[in-house]
Amino acid sequence: MVAKALPPFQCSYRGSLLAGVDEVGRGPLIGAVVTAAVILDPVRPIPGLADSKKLTEKKRLRLYDDILENAAAWSLGRCEASEIDELNIYQATMLAMKRAVEGLSIAPEYVLVDGNRCPKWRWPSEPVIKGDSRVEAISAASILAKVTRDREMEALDVRFPGFGLAQHKGYPTPVHLEALNRLGVTPEHRRSFRPVKMALDAVGVYGGSSASVQELNYPADLFENID
Repeated sequence: MVAKALPPFQCSYRGSLLAGVDEVGRGPLIGAVVTAAVILDPVRPIPGLADSKKLTEKKRLRLYDDILENAAAWSLGRCEASEIDELNIYQATMLAMKRAVEGLSIAPEYVLVDGNRCPKWRWPSEPVIKGDSRVEAISAASILAKVTRDREMEALDVRFPGFGLAQHKGYPTPVHLEALNRLGVTPEHRRSFRPVKMALDAVGVYGGSSASVQELNYPADLFENID
C-alpha cells in the first residue's frame, strides 16, 4: 500500500528567522544521536533540498556543502551514548535538539521540528509530521545531521573493525547483531538498548584482538535504504 502524500506545510510564521530542526540516529545501537538546526537565507536559495533519506549519497554530500556555504546559520547538537543510557533515547533526542538550536549564531524567531512533538524550550515552535520532506529548513537540517553521523560511523568503523559500522551505520541489522554477539560491546555502544545489554551479559566487552576480528565482505546492496 502506497502511503498518501501529505499536503504542503503551511506555517503561520512569515518572517525570515525560521529554524528547521531534525535528528538522525535514534534507532542505532551505537554512537551519538545527532541533530541539526538550520536557518536558510532567502537571498541564497539552495535548490534540491529534500529528505536526506531520499537523496543519493552524491547529492546529499553536494547539498551538505551548499548548506554550509549558503545558510544564514546552522548548528549541530548531539547526545553521546552515555547520555542516552542515562536519560533514555527520547529525552536525549530532545536535549540534542535544544543544543542544536542554542548553538545557532542567529537567534531564531520560530522553530519547526521534524516529527510529532517539540522539546520544552523557550522558542515558539511546532512539530511537522514528515517535515524533512515538507519544509526546506528541516530538509537542510536532516542532511547536515545525516552526513555528520554517517562520517562518525565511518570513523568508528576504523576504531572498531569487524562490526560493519561504515555500512549499516550502527542500526540493528543481522550483520551488526551477529558481530555484537561475537566480538562484544564497545565503549560507544548504547548499553541501555536490549541487544547491547544481552551481548554484554553473554560476551562481555569488545577486546579488539586480531583473533576475534575478521574482515567481512558484504553484498553491495545489503545496506540499501538504511538511514
